[in-house]
Amino acid sequence: WDEGVARELACESGLEVLGEEHWRVIRFLREFYSVNGRTPLNQQIREGTGLSLLQLQGFFPGDFKERARRIAGLPNPKRCGGV
Repeated sequence: WDEGVARELACESGLEVLGEEHWRVIRFLREFYSVNGRTPLNQQIREGTGLSLLQLQGFFPGDFKERARRIAGLPNPKRCGGV
């Protein structure tokens, strides 16, 4: 993963341009994952980036957490019950 890959994944997801707020979220997700070995909860993303849930949804339309996680190059989360 590098920023070029992130830009390509963003384009595939319908995001033509990644602004500074996008990068703030992406970098936070990558750092949190490297330290904790899992993706953060929504509250942790809000606190870590200083962005509201409404802002996050605006920057990553649809399922913002799934889209942002994918662009950040993080693996799919494990599901409860091994599913």
